[in-house]
Amino acid sequence: MLPPIAGDCFFVKRILSYIPLFLLQAIFLVACSSEKAIKKGDQLAAVLEYHEAAKEYKKAYRKISPKERSKRAEVAWKMAECYRKGNNPARAAAAYQNAVRYGYPDSTAILYLASAQLQNGDYKASQKSYELFLEKAPGSRLGKIGLESARQSAEWKKNPTRYTVKKAVELNGQRSDYCPMYVGEDTTIIITTSTRKEATGEDLSSITGQKHADLFMTKRDEKGKWQKSEKIESDVNGEFEDGACAFTPDGKVMYFTRCVTDDQYPRFAGIYKSSRSDASWGKPEQVVISRDTLSSYAHPAVSPDSEWLYFTSNMEGGCGGLDLWRIYIGPSRAKEGVTENLGPMINTEGDEQFPSFGPKGELFFSSNGYPGMGGLDIYCAVQENDTLWNVSNMGAPLNSNGDDFGMTFAPGLYRGYFSSNRGDARGWDHIYSFYLPETVHMLYGWVYEKDGYELPEGVVYMIGDDGTNSSFGVMKDGSYRVRVTPGVKYVLLGTCKGYLNAMHELVADSVEANREYQRDFALASITHPVLIDNILYEYNKATLTQESTVSLDELVKLLNLNPNVTIELSSHCDYRGGDAYNVRLSQARAESVVEYLVQNGIEAERLTAVGYGEGRPKEVTKKMTEKYAFLKEGDVLTEKFINALETEEQKDICNQLNRRTEFQVLRTTYKLYE
Repeated sequence: MLPPIAGDCFFVKRILSYIPLFLLQAIFLVACSSEKAIKKGDQLAAVLEYHEAAKEYKKAYRKISPKERSKRAEVAWKMAECYRKGNNPARAAAAYQNAVRYGYPDSTAILYLASAQLQNGDYKASQKSYELFLEKAPGSRLGKIGLESARQSAEWKKNPTRYTVKKAVELNGQRSDYCPMYVGEDTTIIITTSTRKEATGEDLSSITGQKHADLFMTKRDEKGKWQKSEKIESDVNGEFEDGACAFTPDGKVMYFTRCVTDDQYPRFAGIYKSSRSDASWGKPEQVVISRDTLSSYAHPAVSPDSEWLYFTSNMEGGCGGLDLWRIYIGPSRAKEGVTENLGPMINTEGDEQFPSFGPKGELFFSSNGYPGMGGLDIYCAVQENDTLWNVSNMGAPLNSNGDDFGMTFAPGLYRGYFSSNRGDARGWDHIYSFYLPETVHMLYGWVYEKDGYELPEGVVYMIGDDGTNSSFGVMKDGSYRVRVTPGVKYVLLGTCKGYLNAMHELVADSVEANREYQRDFALASITHPVLIDNILYEYNKATLTQESTVSLDELVKLLNLNPNVTIELSSHCDYRGGDAYNVRLSQARAESVVEYLVQNGIEAERLTAVGYGEGRPKEVTKKMTEKYAFLKEGDVLTEKFINALETEEQKDICNQLNRRTEFQVLRTTYKLYE
């Protein structure tokens, strides 16, 4: 290796002497460039232009050396916040991850990272992040709810509800479409909010990176097919963001959200009102809810009685984040302008948004403050009284790991449309249809004569604690079939002329699944003796066995249901044993039945006990011949008839049939005219 030339050494040294200066200049230029981008990003974020602000923060982040950990962490946090507020959870998760990795001091970064991971459906990573956050903030309600959400979401997806959900291709364009809304009770028109290319103006929103949203109208043709959406040509659509509308039940007044942007100052969302004249919407006017001009008012919904306007706002007096509020818009002058927060039974530390009302007046809304599947989930709130609400997550498939919101219901039905950005990597919203298959609970049965056949003249009366009060006849075969309402308690009365009434109770299940219930009415004849099944006595005694009480308790119910009836209780023996002895035993047994009935509240005056011994053998009915083929209708089971039978088994059966307890109606006017 040759020694270096002196001149060469001098040249090398000279070059090396310049390197620190080059590096300093480069570092200075990079630092200035990153600071400039940060400053511009801050300015854009201050006026809520999150899409453009995120671009600037991203530029700055790339120019900051990894060795400047705290600075990188701060810029990553700002970028993540813009992605979160601009509804891009995938990019938000990556940016929050960087903020945490570089040691951002506020543990909220971990909380928001966990939330973004949940929205992306990364449940295991989300659970770990929530656990890490709770180590730093063990008392955080949002952290605990998030951890519960991460643990439960997979189970919710595995066990979906009965709702069916389908993307409504006919209502979606090439950009974001959301907040569909029927115009009052007219289901042939839907108004949606859309950023499609037909929206007003050419500029892109610096908040979302899409065109400013407008209100579009879609109509059904005579075949029920949705036609092409058209922008509403009215002042309800301006150069800024217009959408998330609602209508009074008669469809004559529209409330909607308008977001005005300003390059210099943040401008907050407001609610506007427009009235319809024929087919056109009039010039909108702002609804003044409060003198607070630094809060947002959005997502209006009109109550079913048209007296309250529900909305979401971050104004003071709430529970944190965005809350659901309402303002009185009804006819009462005394209540005019009254504004109420829906309270902590509904509102949380998170955001509650997009209220709407279901077929039975239920309040539906979206929130990220309850256990959910990620992003905004849809919840149903049913008001029990002035202060108590029952809030439930609607589960999958209505909810997903994305944002789910903005429901509209066809009048009286659990079907309609809602919005979701599920499965869209850009975070764009799309409209989905939903439908809850009808739960059918059916009651069926037969009305027939006890120990006999169907009674085609039978009538069933049905009374329910929901106000049901109806009656219906049975079919020719004595059967009936009627629909009942889940969760309702019914009293059913089977009747037929010439027979005693019979009653049943039914409490229909409240579960959301098809059910069938059977209630048969075996009616006792007024003109013929009626066998009391399974009345048993101790051997050679008049003492009732425990097994007898079931049938006798049913007889007590029957007599209470028919209070004007008096009956004869008769007991019978077979031919074996002496005549006098059988009469005494049967009389004692009949009196035992009467005694039991009296002890259970039946007036003694309504009961007559008679022991017939073997004096009234059983006459065979047509129904008995179906069970005992060796018998014929009209046969009388006398001692002579039984002894003439071929087998001992047949004789034993006939003797058993003779050993019976029956009742016969004597009067139907007991105390009827008192």
